[in-house]
Amino acid sequence: MSETAADLLIAAACALVAVVLAWPVPIALSRAAWPPRHPVVALLLWQGIALAGGFSMIGALWLLGVAIAPAHPLLAGLPAIALALYLLGHLIAAMVSFERQRRRHLELLLLLSTPDPERTRTRVLDDAAPVAYCLPRGVGSVTVLSRGLLDELDHDELSAVTAHERAHVEQRHEILLVAFKAWRQALPWFPIAARAETEVSALVEMLADDVARRTQPDETLARAILKVAGTGSLGTDQTAKASSRRDRMQDRFRRLSA
Repeated sequence: MSETAADLLIAAACALVAVVLAWPVPIALSRAAWPPRHPVVALLLWQGIALAGGFSMIGALWLLGVAIAPAHPLLAGLPAIALALYLLGHLIAAMVSFERQRRRHLELLLLLSTPDPERTRTRVLDDAAPVAYCLPRGVGSVTVLSRGLLDELDHDELSAVTAHERAHVEQRHEILLVAFKAWRQALPWFPIAARAETEVSALVEMLADDVARRTQPDETLARAILKVAGTGSLGTDQTAKASSRRDRMQDRFRRLSA
């Protein structure tokens, strides 16, 4: 077999791997029943699919170009280089945008909130709507609670919500979310990119739920989530979504305890 034929064969194999990782594999993973029981493994698989799929596409383009123009390998590899730079550029842009938004949010937060006298690294917003989230800052991450949340939840429910939100920061979920958001923005015409972002978002919520479940019973966590996201001030759509999430979470808890 000639060197050109070998390059074409390897390029075809890389392209086939890219197609498999771009369509049937992620669809099968998103429809599988086991990820809620093993969210860490599922997250690792999604990361592996994204990385392997990207490298396979780049490798297929490079080898195809080399096979077509073996005398000019660098020139032949320009499409592969362009794709790699395109994907990398979107990742860098997403990271820069996230950091800029984080800094702006922190500046506004310090102006509009007050320190919580009962909890370390916690700020309280004077807002009647129940709101809870964590702002990542490395070791200086801040938990944000609204006055409405403190009035709405009892002690156990508040502990569950706080544990859930802090888990996002402690496990650095924002890195995963930014990376998959960049993938979706780089390939807006690619439905699997949007599906991957949705699945990863759901899995990091499961991981945060698992941390909160170590501090409070399942029903307490489910009830707190519904209260946080399902008040009338947020509208009927948000209420329905919160109720749906609570039902999915309770179904997951039943499966885990079965």
